[in-house]
Amino acid sequence: MAGDKAQVVVIGAGPGGYAAAFQAATLGLEVTLVNAEPDPGGVCLHRGCIPSKALLHVARLINESREAEVCGLSFGKPKIDLDALRAWKSQVVKRLAGGVRQIAGARKVRYLAARASFLDSTTLALAPLEGAEGVPERLSFEHCILASGSRPAIPGPFQIDDERIMNSTGALNLPDVPKKLLVIGGGYIGLEMGTIYQALGSEVTVVELTDGLLPGADRDLVKPLHKRLEESFKAIHLKTRVEGLEPTKQGIKVKLSGEGAAPEMLFDRVLIAVGRRPNSEGLGLERTGVQLTEKGFVKVDRQQRTGDERIFAIGDVAGEPMLAHKASREAKVAAEVIAGHRSAFEVAAIPAVVFTDPELAWAGLTENEAAARGIAVKVARFPWAASGRAATLGRTEGLTKLVIEPESERVLGVGMVGPNAGDMIAEGALAIEMAALARDVADTIHPHPTLSETLMEAAELYFGQATHMVGGKR
Repeated sequence: MAGDKAQVVVIGAGPGGYAAAFQAATLGLEVTLVNAEPDPGGVCLHRGCIPSKALLHVARLINESREAEVCGLSFGKPKIDLDALRAWKSQVVKRLAGGVRQIAGARKVRYLAARASFLDSTTLALAPLEGAEGVPERLSFEHCILASGSRPAIPGPFQIDDERIMNSTGALNLPDVPKKLLVIGGGYIGLEMGTIYQALGSEVTVVELTDGLLPGADRDLVKPLHKRLEESFKAIHLKTRVEGLEPTKQGIKVKLSGEGAAPEMLFDRVLIAVGRRPNSEGLGLERTGVQLTEKGFVKVDRQQRTGDERIFAIGDVAGEPMLAHKASREAKVAAEVIAGHRSAFEVAAIPAVVFTDPELAWAGLTENEAAARGIAVKVARFPWAASGRAATLGRTEGLTKLVIEPESERVLGVGMVGPNAGDMIAEGALAIEMAALARDVADTIHPHPTLSETLMEAAELYFGQATHMVGGKR
C-alpha cells in the first residue's frame, strides 16, 4: 500500500495514546493508532507501571510473611521460582494488552504496528514492524495526537555495554537475584525496584545525589519511608555522587564520593534510575511547526495543541509530571478538542503515588511548595499511631496530612504515607477539585475501622480535637 488517509492518527499506544484513540472513536471520529510495538500498552503496561506493581505485590507478600511472626505466625523462608514469577508477570501483562486490543477492535480503531515519522504537517512515513501486515508506506491525516512517551535517562558516563548495568526495563526482566545490588537514584523508580529486589533476597544499596530520598516529595511523608528502608536496605547514601562504573570479572566496581560512602565498592549488578527523558527525537518534528523545550518536551497549550495547528501532544512527551493518569486525562482533552467540543486541561490536582512499602501519595499543594511560593497555609497532621485500623495491621508508622487555606478553610493539598495510601489519595484529589472545605471532610462519615478515617480525623484536628487524638484548640 503506497498511501492511505486517516481523520485522526495517534502515534503511540500507551495509556495516553490508546485513551486518545478510544475517546476520539467514541466521539465519532475515524481513528488510526500507530504504535512501534506489536501490542498496545506502551511502557506503562509492558515495562513500567503494571509489571513493577505485580512484582511489588510479590515483595509485599514476602515481607508480610516475615512480619507475621509478631502475630504468632511463622511461614519459614520463601522458596522463589524466578521462572514461574516471570511467567506470572508476563501473563498479567499479556492479559491486559489483549484487553486493550479487544477494546480497539470494538471501537473500530485501526491498529498499525509501525514506526512513524513526520514528512510534513499532514503526512507520516511508516516503517512496519517485522511481520506486520496492512501498513501503508505513507499516511496522511487531518489531525495527529502525538503520544510517543519517554525512556530511561542514562547519563553518558553510565552508558556501558554490560548486561549487569541495568535500567528499569532490564531490572523488571528479573535476570537473577544479585547478592549485592546498587541503585543509583533515590527517586520513585529506584526505591520501588530496590524494594522488589530486597524482598527477593538482594542486599540493596541506594546512592542519591541530593540530601533526601524522593526529591520534591513532602519531607513529613518521606521520613517514615526512609526509616523503614534503612532497616531493610543494606545502606542509603545521600549527598553521594557516582564517579564511575568499571565492569570486572568479580562484579561492577563503583567509585563514589560523598558522606559516609566508601570511595570504591563492588556490586553484582547496578540499576541506573536517575529519571526519564521524552521521546521527541527521530520523529521528524523539525519538518512540522511543533516546538520543543530545552529538555526536549513538546510545547502545548491548555488544549494540548502544539505550535502546529494539526498536531496535538499528550503524556510524557508533552511535559511533566510523567504519570499515566495525567496522560489519560490529556488524551481525552485532545480528542474532545479535535471533535469540536469545548475542553481544556484544567485540573487542580494530579495525584502522585510511590508504591514502596509504606506507600506515599499526595495531591495538590504540598507544605514545601506553599513555603516556596509564599502561600500562607495551615497544616493538620494525623499520625496513624492513633488509628485503630493501622494498629490491627501492625503498621502505625503512617501519617495523613492536610494543607488548608486559613481564610476559606479550603483543602489545598492532601498527603499520606502508609499501606494502601495510593488507593486512598483519590478522595483527597476529589476534595481539592471540588474546592471542599476542611469542615466538609471532617463531617463526612468515614467507615470504621479503616485507614480512610485518618482523612476525617486530620480534618477534625484542624478544628481542635479528633475523636481518637487530643489536639490543641485553634
